[in-house]
Amino acid sequence: MTLRDVDRETDAETPYECFECGTIVVTTESPGVCPDCGGELRNRLIPLE
Repeated sequence: MTLRDVDRETDAETPYECFECGTIVVTTESPGVCPDCGGELRNRLIPLE
């Protein structure tokens, strides 16, 4: 299995998903924590291993 580099534009919108409640936030900057519950967010464009 080969991982591909993610071609990210600095102004491109990126989806983030909360590990706690599943809320999805689409933004151009890392939101840090979930706006709904304060849980940890993950970048959905980067696969989990």
